[in-house]
Parts: sequence; C-alpha cells; structure tokens
Amino acid sequence: MSHGVKIVKIIFMIHSNPNNLVCFPVLLLFFHLCYCADMGTNSTWNPLYFQFTLFVDYGPLRYLFFCLCLLIYATIISANAVIFLTVCLEKSLHQPMYIFICCLSFNSLLGSTAFFPRFLMDVLHDTHLISRAMCFIQMYFIHSYKAHEVTILTAMAYDRFVAIIHPLHYDSKMSMKMVRRLLIFALLSPVCVFGFLFGLSSRLPLCGNRVHRLFCTSWSVVKLSCVDTTMVELASQVLTVISIFLPLFFVLYTYLRILLVCRRNSSEFRRKALQTCLPHIVTFLNFCIAIFCEASLYKFDIANMFVIVALSLEFLIIPPISNPLVYGLSLSQIRGVLFIRVKVCKVIAAAKPKARTGTNCK
Repeated sequence: MSHGVKIVKIIFMIHSNPNNLVCFPVLLLFFHLCYCADMGTNSTWNPLYFQFTLFVDYGPLRYLFFCLCLLIYATIISANAVIFLTVCLEKSLHQPMYIFICCLSFNSLLGSTAFFPRFLMDVLHDTHLISRAMCFIQMYFIHSYKAHEVTILTAMAYDRFVAIIHPLHYDSKMSMKMVRRLLIFALLSPVCVFGFLFGLSSRLPLCGNRVHRLFCTSWSVVKLSCVDTTMVELASQVLTVISIFLPLFFVLYTYLRILLVCRRNSSEFRRKALQTCLPHIVTFLNFCIAIFCEASLYKFDIANMFVIVALSLEFLIIPPISNPLVYGLSLSQIRGVLFIRVKVCKVIAAAKPKARTGTNCK
C-alpha cells in the first residue's frame, strides 16, 4: 500500500469520527517513522545514530548543571500543571479564553517533556548519541510545540478581538463549536506543515551524523545531506514564513483594531481591555522573540557555543515558565480560583491534626 493511500485513510478516519483528532499527531508520527525506517533500510547513506556536539565535559560541575536543569524542568511541569488542572476542574473557567490558556499550558508540558528528559540524560553521560528514530520523534514534538504555541496564541487573539470589538455577539461568535474549530485548526495546521517538511528531509541521503545542537532540529539534519538541498531550504523558508508571519500579522491587526476601539471609549473600558489583552501581548511577543532568536542560528553561521546554547534554549525555557506566571497572576479569575483552592487546602491541612487530637482524647 502506498504512503499516500495510508495518509488518505488516516484523514478519512478522523473525518468520520472527530474523537480520533487527538490521535492524529501520533498516527502521523508513526507513519513518518515507518517511512524513515523504509528509507533507512533502502539506503546505506543514512546513519543509524546522531551525535550532539555541543555538550562539554565539565567534570563534577555536571551534577550542579543537572540539578539546576532538573529544578527548571520541575518548575515548568508544576506551574503549567497547576494552570491546566485549575481550568479543567473549575467549571466557572470553562470559557473560550481559559480553554485556550489550558491548551497553552498543556502544549508547554509536551514541549518541555520532549526536550528535558533527554537533555538531563546527556548532561550526566559522557557519550551523546541518539538513534535516528528518537531524533525524529524529538524533532517532531519540539517543532510541533513551537507551531502549536503560535497557532494557539493566534486563536486567543481572535477571541480577544471578538470580545472587545463585538461584545454583544461574543456568545454567538465564540460558541463551543467555534472553539472546537479553532482548536482543530491550531492542531492540524502545524501537523500538515511539518509533516510535509519531514517528508522532504527524510528522503535526503546523509553523509554525517554530527549535529551541532543540544537537540534534534530539521535544519541541523538537513545540513548533513550529501546532495543539493536548495529546494528543501526554499520550501522550509516559505512554510516557516507562512506559519509565523501570517499569525503575527493577524495578531497585530487585531490589536490595532482593539486600540482604535479603546481610544473611542471610556477609561474604565480601556482598563478592562488592557487587563485582558496585556497577558496575551506579553506572551505572544515573548515567544516571537524567542522563535526569531532560534531561527537566527540557521540564517547566520554563529560559532560561539554560549550564544548557540542560549538562543536554542530560550524558547524551550522562558515561555513555559512565563506563561503560568502571566496568566496565573494577571488574570483575576484564575488567580481567585487558585487562592480559594490554596485556602481550602490550608483549612483541610489544619483540620487534620485537630481531628487526630480529638480522636485520641476520646
């Protein structure tokens, strides 16, 4: 059976049953790995392992680096899990904006988990080899994390646009059906884009296995190719521009319209609009700057190892840490629910010793 027929069958299965949408990225990744396996068995030019070359042996200091990185990873997991569970468990937060925030936190959990466990293992070990299959799995989830972050933030911008520009029609325009459509778009559009790019890169014969990065990226693998990669580079640049700059222009347009509306309204209206829009603006600009810095590594041949490490890790560390802080502390609804739950936990914890004491007295 051809690979094209397999893709058509997968899409038809999802179209017939929308509940299979969650499994679509996994199915596409499985198809891609099977395809890569076929390519690997049919060609002797593809290495079975890749070697990360940016890791340096710091001796006993590696344990300090490991503890610091583990602390960062635990902070990301804890903070985003709190936001995710708070929105999921609190029925009053089952609204479009908070659903998008919940998806943002879940995406941060996936992106961090795709990077940190492997990175922590490399920090402790002397050899830094990764199999071809695991490299493509890591590549898929990290690139998907970046693209999903942009599309989810774009959907959030549309939600804020409707809430401020068309407040009377917000419930009809941002119904749960519309929210599902936006989430389907946010999930499937990056999968299609990067599925196409992975299909191009996986067909390239490779003449080396030394990856000058801390994790696998599509461009670092393409640079190992033995043949001319002009078409792959051109397709990658076009799709990257489309997937980044189109959402950026849309977000800028929505906030320009919001600013124009705020100028014609009262100061109280401007304050409320700023309170709901400021966290999103900070998050979106923060992530765009991180993506641009990481993309600059491929445009310019940077030799400084510290600069490469800093720019490579910025989008994997800063947004997942800042997002829970921005939305957890800036939005009064989420902050109020968190404070209430903390108070309830304190009351329960204080009541347990008293209950034990009363039981003993009896």
